[in-house]
Amino acid sequence: MNRFRRQSPNRTPILFAALLLLPFAGSVSAQNTVALPDAPQPQPKPDPVTIRTTPRHILQDQEAIWTSPARLNESNAVGPVLLVLATAALITTDHQVMSSHFTSASLNSHASTASNGLMGGFIAAPVAIYGLGAIHHDDHATETGILGGEAVLDSLGVNEILKIVSLRERPTLDNAKGKFFQTSVGFNSSFPSNHAIIAWSAAGAIATEYNGPLTKITAYGLASGVSISRVLARQHFPSDVLVGSAVGWLIGRYVVHRHQH
Repeated sequence: MNRFRRQSPNRTPILFAALLLLPFAGSVSAQNTVALPDAPQPQPKPDPVTIRTTPRHILQDQEAIWTSPARLNESNAVGPVLLVLATAALITTDHQVMSSHFTSASLNSHASTASNGLMGGFIAAPVAIYGLGAIHHDDHATETGILGGEAVLDSLGVNEILKIVSLRERPTLDNAKGKFFQTSVGFNSSFPSNHAIIAWSAAGAIATEYNGPLTKITAYGLASGVSISRVLARQHFPSDVLVGSAVGWLIGRYVVHRHQH
């Protein structure tokens, strides 16, 4: 841990992003545990996936995410380490990329409009899927809608805390230096991207419930469009959308694997 404390302040927020990946590896390890054949244990009745149980599930998810360091081990540390390294690499190039590229006001405006529209679609998708499931009495669709909405709320809760901790300047400020821990940014921190984490958490949940190739291509393709357009709009640095996208995707998949019937 001493080595991490000696790092540049600009890289400190990456450690928070890495912590978010741990519960997913931990949940995989738990799923691979096999009970002894001569000592069967009674299995608790699964908690139903309903709108009424969603607040309780969100609290359970948040507890798992923020206590995840206790589940870090050699078998599940690869993902967090890779994300930390990739984010660190991008942070070192963020200023150079954003100070000399994507400076067209017209491009920025169109990209911002596109990202807002796509994000709105991802917020509406779980509601629409749930509504169609309720109309057609399709339990799979209603579950997908509920878990998709739960994943979005989980990701927003995590992201807002990271924003408050990181306090990173937007690319439009101070010649895109992207400095962290600037109290002047208030609640408008750039790291990570809200748009990216919302899009990828919804996409991850939907594509996990309906895991056909066409669904995955559509969901992840549109989510990628959100992430890319946030950079083109000069609203976020590449490292902001990388962390938002990765954490959102993992939260979406985690929620489905934990609660689906």
